[in-house]
Amino acid sequence: MKIAVLGAGAWGTALAINAGAHHTVRLWARDAAQAHTLQAERVNTRYLPGLPFSDGVQVTAQPLGDWLTEHDLVVIGSPMSGLRGMLTQLAPILGNRVPVAWLCKGFEASQSETHQASQPTSPVGVGLMAHEIRAQVAPALRGGALSGPSFAQEVARGLPTALVAASDDPLVRDAMVKAFHNNSLRVYANDDIVGVEVGGAVKNVLAIATGLCDGLQLGFNARAALITRGLAEITRLGVALGAQTETFMGLSGLGDLVLTATGDLSRNRQVGLALAQGMTLQQAVDSLGHVAEGVYCARTVVQRAQHLSVDMPIAHAVVALLDGQITPAQATAVLMGRGAKGER
Repeated sequence: MKIAVLGAGAWGTALAINAGAHHTVRLWARDAAQAHTLQAERVNTRYLPGLPFSDGVQVTAQPLGDWLTEHDLVVIGSPMSGLRGMLTQLAPILGNRVPVAWLCKGFEASQSETHQASQPTSPVGVGLMAHEIRAQVAPALRGGALSGPSFAQEVARGLPTALVAASDDPLVRDAMVKAFHNNSLRVYANDDIVGVEVGGAVKNVLAIATGLCDGLQLGFNARAALITRGLAEITRLGVALGAQTETFMGLSGLGDLVLTATGDLSRNRQVGLALAQGMTLQQAVDSLGHVAEGVYCARTVVQRAQHLSVDMPIAHAVVALLDGQITPAQATAVLMGRGAKGER
């Protein structure tokens, strides 16, 4: 296959390295100087030092254009904030001819009324999921999400990983599976793109809470409770948005939540740990050097939940903490002080 990966960050580069051992991959960087350095040095020193490019990877900064139609799959490796712009650029180039996969996990920051979706689940002024953005700006484009529990470093190293190829279009699912399923990556197809995207987005918010819990040394009991009740929150929101309940017991639900909440390579978990140590939110974010999507989509998650009358107390507490309305200790007190209720 011929695969184009648009975005030379950690995750885009990792997938390019992994797939480049089996296919022809063109890794696109926005900056020409960066592309030249990556091609010459054959390693992404900033994001994945010590992990050389596989032979099938070539780097380019060529302006996006008709050359993309020569590929069997186009992969968007931008953060959530860049997805709308990328899809807008790709729509007239690709039409419905080349399937597209996006890697970002989250909700778009709140947009103006002119950028809102028509679905009743999307209130005016509240950010959207990736597939909702595609429906707005590139309705003819055939796309889906590549998601699941995965750290970029491990994928680039070829360590065993399982991902989910989610789309309501079987051609897109098949293209993602053919591109990335190999002896180190298992890729499972799923037609529930709503569930996969909700799981991938909300687990980032809950990972902040779990990092906070561990940073405050509240114990393993508390961590287990947060992860379990966090999964309940993800499921409630997802089902209200039209997802299938079973999706949240799979890789993009339980799997992604466990990895992001407990793995020290998780940026969102690191934000929680930093806040527990007394850092400000800005200090915590600056210390990462990478995007922590949970910081940027937490408020949108809560807004979507409120619009649908979905109870998400952990996510609410995270937003209050990020906004400086409560301290880490107060966040714990708020959650533990809630009245008794049934588990279901």
